[in-house]
Amino acid sequence: MRAGTLFVISAPSGAGKTTLVKALLASEPNLRLSISHTTRLRRPNEQQGREYHFLPLAEFQELAQRGEFLESARVFDNYYGTSRPFVAEQLADGHDVLLEIDWQGAQQVRRGMPRCVSIFVLPPSRHSLAERLARRATDTAEVIARRLKDAAADMSHYREFDYVVVNDDFDKAVGELRRIIAGQGADLKSTRPELAPLLGELLAPV
Repeated sequence: MRAGTLFVISAPSGAGKTTLVKALLASEPNLRLSISHTTRLRRPNEQQGREYHFLPLAEFQELAQRGEFLESARVFDNYYGTSRPFVAEQLADGHDVLLEIDWQGAQQVRRGMPRCVSIFVLPPSRHSLAERLARRATDTAEVIARRLKDAAADMSHYREFDYVVVNDDFDKAVGELRRIIAGQGADLKSTRPELAPLLGELLAPV
């Protein structure tokens, strides 16, 4: 039996990554999503083991000390981590595993598992990104401007990833993700020259 492949997918807030991941998982039966552990409190609409594995800080720290996390980070006052045993077990059983994490977590995973395949999702334009961020909440223009600035900082790390998918046409983007999973994404490398105009706009000073 062949070992599975670890896929890491990252994106700036508002790029539509979560919706793409749901569609990808629905169409790829061999793909397993790694559910992160967190010390954050569970929200009313969340279920243990579905959105996250919720656990107390002391238990999280104990797991971290034992090296149980492939990557971990503190975000504000909460901790998040990816289970190393889960990923290893799924890969050994021949399943491909998908991690949906930020670029900083992706850096940690690449250091620990350099053979992983990493994908960065970009929005089709800054205007589209601003519209998506504005639709997500009733934020002020100042808050949206700050989120755009944060998104630009995230997107500046796109070249660290093996592949880039532009989420302009949703079905096309899902198809491109499926091609990468199948090892057929040579034309979607992060270094391809045709990305230059889009990145010039997305990374221009806000």
